[in-house]
Amino acid sequence: MERLRYPIDALRGRKYPEAPHRYRNEFQRDRDRIVHARAFRRLEDKTQVFGERLSDHFRNRLTHTIEVSQIARTLAVSLGLAEDFTEALALAHDIGHPPFAHAGEEALDRCMRAFGDSFDHNVHALHIVESFEVRYARFPGLNLTFEVREGMVKHSRDFAPGERVEFDEYLPGLRPPLEAQLIDLADEVAYNSADLDDGFSAGLFNMEEIGAALPHYAELAAEILYQFPGAPEKVRFQEVLRRLIDLLVSGLIEGTAQSVQSSGVDSVEDVRRYPHRLVTMTQAAADTNRGLKTFLYGHVYSSPALVEERVRACEGIERMFRFFLDHPDEMPDGHAERIGLMPAHRVVCDYIAGMTDGFFRRTAARLLA
Repeated sequence: MERLRYPIDALRGRKYPEAPHRYRNEFQRDRDRIVHARAFRRLEDKTQVFGERLSDHFRNRLTHTIEVSQIARTLAVSLGLAEDFTEALALAHDIGHPPFAHAGEEALDRCMRAFGDSFDHNVHALHIVESFEVRYARFPGLNLTFEVREGMVKHSRDFAPGERVEFDEYLPGLRPPLEAQLIDLADEVAYNSADLDDGFSAGLFNMEEIGAALPHYAELAAEILYQFPGAPEKVRFQEVLRRLIDLLVSGLIEGTAQSVQSSGVDSVEDVRRYPHRLVTMTQAAADTNRGLKTFLYGHVYSSPALVEERVRACEGIERMFRFFLDHPDEMPDGHAERIGLMPAHRVVCDYIAGMTDGFFRRTAARLLA
């Protein structure tokens, strides 16, 4: 599959031309710019699923991003794709998430719908790297390559021409390169397995309940019990989890290799023009992944503790949104100055979306008490 690796010498370039670096290729430079961005650092204090009110042992948005990057690099190397390109996309894939995970995104989107607008973390991520990050004297944003910016907006879905004005320059109607297609399923493997791990640590279920619901899990658990009969359940769980991740990642590698081979594509341009995405899992891995999702919805995401956290987060974001609309002078100068250049609701949304969980709570305690 190396013929389908995105060629570094075929880059469409950056918005603002820059001389090449002596030691790093363009995707390595993009990766490093993402890692040094403030928005990337802020992921450390943004909820993945379990908030800090429940425990500080659980994943946050930054540790989740690192896990996605690990899986994505393994996929890229195993399939002969561009590892640096894939890593940059994995590190950037959640950079636009607001505080409080998907609850925060849903709350901001509801607030924006009242103005005929919307909030999408992929669009917000594009705004971050194109303008909100201020690190260079010669250009706004991070000046990432076209390919990384395209992958950021396309990693989870394709879009048609005219669907969103912000996306019109990113080849609407075409599939992204395989490196970008990998990210969505790498993300799924990472968060499904991590949420299973965190849910088990939180005591929301036991191994027997997983085995009754999840294809292949009972077989793996029986194998580990036979090998390590005296090991504590929490250690056996980790042994099974490792094998479960391996099953899913291996299924993703093998399924994609089979899909590409049967498609007959012979170039990156063929990948772009193929009728559908080519990154996929084998049937066995897909069945396990689907069963894992169903199990997590029933035992983790709908648990009373998490539902209560989501309700609290949504109410807080909606209150703060209304407050800043009524008191725009309470926002920092850089944000307040944007009002007049763009609608106030968009400025307020962007400001809240950039907050960490901790900063949101401190701001709420100061302004909304």
